[in-house]
Amino acid sequence: MGVRSVVKDVGEFLVELVGEAVAEVVLSLLACALLGLLALTVYVSWSFSPRATLAGAGLLSLAVAHGAWRTLRAPAKGRRRRGLAALTTVVFTTTAATAAFLAFYATGCGCF
Repeated sequence: MGVRSVVKDVGEFLVELVGEAVAEVVLSLLACALLGLLALTVYVSWSFSPRATLAGAGLLSLAVAHGAWRTLRAPAKGRRRRGLAALTTVVFTTTAATAAFLAFYATGCGCF
C-alpha cells in the first residue's frame, strides 16, 4: 500500500464527508422552509375563512383516508386504479412521503 493510495483514499473520504454534511444542511433547510410554508398556509387560510379551512382539512383527510384504504388493500384481479382511486392514492402517497420527510429532517429545526 503506497502513500499515493492512502492519500487518495483519505481525499475520497473527506469529499464524501463534506458532501454528506452539505446534503444534510440543505435537507434540513428545505424541511424548515416546507414546515414554515405549511404553517403560513394554515395561518392565512384560517384568517381568511375558518369554515373553509376546516372544510378543506376535512376533505383532505377524507382523500388521504380513501387513498390509504385503496393503497393498502389488495386490488381485485384485472382491475387497475382509475379516476378517484388513482387520485386519492397519489394524495396519500404524497402526504405520507412529506410526513416522513418532515419527521426525519424538521425535528431538528430550531427556526420556530
